[in-house]
Amino acid sequence: MSTSERLIESTRELLWERGYVGTSPRAIQRRAGAGQGSMYHHFAGKSDLALAAITRTAEELRAQAEARLGGPGGAVERIAAYLRREREVLRGCPVGRLTQDPDVMADEALRRPLEETFGWLRERIAAVLAEGVESGELDRGLDPAATASALVAVLQGGYVLARAAGTEEPFAEAVEGALGLLAARAAPAGRPGPGAGRP
Repeated sequence: MSTSERLIESTRELLWERGYVGTSPRAIQRRAGAGQGSMYHHFAGKSDLALAAITRTAEELRAQAEARLGGPGGAVERIAAYLRREREVLRGCPVGRLTQDPDVMADEALRRPLEETFGWLRERIAAVLAEGVESGELDRGLDPAATASALVAVLQGGYVLARAAGTEEPFAEAVEGALGLLAARAAPAGRPGPGAGRP
């Protein structure tokens, strides 16, 4: 791994553990095994390095989500695969936790990858739900956009509940509760979807 990669990965870990204020240049250098000169050779400063780290984390979250949401199966099955995927629940969401950091949110450049990532995630889940409505898997009365926002909120709230309780159980309960509500919106058996019967 190159020095710049070590710096980015070390910053990602420290931001997740300590937040922006708690992540000092010295701590980054120590974890990356890099000197001050190396750090400032590759990055203009802490903010520039943090932006690279946050962007990398956001890209990773999208890739993990797309692997499940774009996988095989029906809409509910794909959403369940995403919601139930393995996570380090008690560490919190590496993207969601940064939205609680006032220094990150006050910096437009640092905030933008978070905003874009959650916007993408809501739209991607909404698209999968819309596919389910179109195919007849889900009830026509279901609002894909509103339901997608609710599912993302359940995930983020699940992290908070789990961290507060010191156990992953509340997160798992939140996920299963959301999937139960989604299953309740399944279309009645045998109802043709809007495109049924078309050549």
